[in-house]
Amino acid sequence: MSEKKEPGVWQGFKAFLMRGNVVDLAVAVVIGAAFTNIVNSVVKGIINPLVGAIGTKNLDSYSSCLKSPCEVAKDGTVTSGIPIMWGSVLGATLSFVITAAVVYFLMVLPMAKYLARQANRKAAREGTKEVVEVSELEVLKEIRDALVAQRGAGHNE
Repeated sequence: MSEKKEPGVWQGFKAFLMRGNVVDLAVAVVIGAAFTNIVNSVVKGIINPLVGAIGTKNLDSYSSCLKSPCEVAKDGTVTSGIPIMWGSVLGATLSFVITAAVVYFLMVLPMAKYLARQANRKAAREGTKEVVEVSELEVLKEIRDALVAQRGAGHNE
């Protein structure tokens, strides 16, 4: 009996790296990291000042105390009590929503519209191609019928 040799780890790893998806994913991660800086700037430059018009500019300072007295050192360590730091969660949520909105409205939506237009153009081209093919077929059938009729008329004489 011959045993089928299983591909080695290195061959599998090479196949994994050679897939196009890995390169696309790497590009997406790099662009995402660069895009994070833009989102953080928007949050610091626009969102935080808008929130600052109501309260403080630093969302991290918003908190509630679950067990009093709550004291947090300047380095962020809790010295007493149980503080709930809901401001930092709000800031992270706003960053996520802004990122998702920008990605959707500036990347996903335009690409979807572009792909839909391309599909419509392709469908229109295929539709006219089918009409041309059908009309060519009809013309060829008419020519055949005319030739058959001519032959039939020639044989009867």
